[in-house]
Amino acid sequence: MTVIKINAIEVPEGSGDALAERFSPRARAMDDVPGSEGFELLRPEDGRNTWLVITRWKDEESFQAWTSSQNFREGHDRSGGKKPVGTGSEIWNYSVAVTSVR
Repeated sequence: MTVIKINAIEVPEGSGDALAERFSPRARAMDDVPGSEGFELLRPEDGRNTWLVITRWKDEESFQAWTSSQNFREGHDRSGGKKPVGTGSEIWNYSVAVTSVR
């Protein structure tokens, strides 16, 4: 069963483009992660400051394996000297209840 992880990231006004720039080079890296079924970074269009990182996974085990991987650590390493863009984040967990297949 597909599981969906949403990372809701609070981003200060005017910092969203910096967040998108940081995610851009890493987006394609998700294509080769076992069990990964997709990645999206959603920009708010309604005045909110919460950006959403949506990832889809074959199962919970695939997501957990990724969070324990070198790939994850490298993607989330802050030792490169850059300060975080977000001021906070929260992970939301979902599974697909109803879908439309084309």
